[in-house]
Amino acid sequence: MATPIRVAVTGAAGQIGYALVFRLASGQVFGPDQPVILHLIEVPPVMSALDGVEMELDDCAFPTLAGVVKADSDHLEDGFADANFVLCVGSVPRKAGMERGDLIRVNGPIFTNTGKAIQAAAAKDVRIVVVGNPCNTNCLIAMHNAPDVPRDRWYAMTRLDQNRAMSQLAKKSGTAVADVSNINIWGNHSATQFPDFYHATINGKPATEVIGDDAWLQGEFLTTVQQRGAAVIKARGASSAASAANAALDNVKSIINPTPAGESFSAAICSDGSYGVDEGLISSFPLTSDGKTWSIVSGIEHNEFAQAKVDATIAELQSERDTVKDLLT
Repeated sequence: MATPIRVAVTGAAGQIGYALVFRLASGQVFGPDQPVILHLIEVPPVMSALDGVEMELDDCAFPTLAGVVKADSDHLEDGFADANFVLCVGSVPRKAGMERGDLIRVNGPIFTNTGKAIQAAAAKDVRIVVVGNPCNTNCLIAMHNAPDVPRDRWYAMTRLDQNRAMSQLAKKSGTAVADVSNINIWGNHSATQFPDFYHATINGKPATEVIGDDAWLQGEFLTTVQQRGAAVIKARGASSAASAANAALDNVKSIINPTPAGESFSAAICSDGSYGVDEGLISSFPLTSDGKTWSIVSGIEHNEFAQAKVDATIAELQSERDTVKDLLT
């Protein structure tokens, strides 16, 4: 077998972490011939639960699981030591009455320390996917605190939004999810995000043509995707853990595998200035991958409606950046 890949997961005993670590260990992400060593990280009060997760991983007897390293969040460098991938799942969740700006400030120090520890201890080829919300700005903070880690290694997850949008378009058109392509997310992982239905296709035809209902696309479709997380919480009394874990793994697979010709995927990356988005801002774009790094899909033109939506979500990201500017060392 190949040399093991080391994958670090923060918040590994939480609902999202629990939903993804077994799939990482099973071989379904990196392949049946690629061994994986999991680095599982939790806050000190939850370390006993992490012991239980390790027991279950042992009991699964995955041939591809080459080892488990456990670390608490007070010793992040131990957790990130030689990690090739870091999945930043753990963050402080939004509580009742908490404004988004408050949430950003609460999570800021966590991701300051995360960035410093990644720089100090992770492997030279490390790639990072930030899942914990507000993921775009959490990623921005961590990236600025790891200045030696190349900026094209950082991703914030908008794949869940893409998956939600694909599902809604498939349902509306009476087709399979596999028939939907290039429905990409622009901007922030928040209620301002823009799922770009104008450039999506269904069975190779424009989604707008197949669905033929602009009012639904501009209204119910957008709000359903933008507010899906809140709807899940209302329905099940807890956040969308399984679908978030699935999207995080989809994100990893899209990074490590070349994108099929004519297709794209969504992730928030460090803007290079494309489409007028501030250079250095962590914003979602349509991307392709060569299996090592990303490229932003070029040549997309937005109509007035779409451009207004993109402008609004970028303005929110600029505001969030300004909220944490003292943490961007």
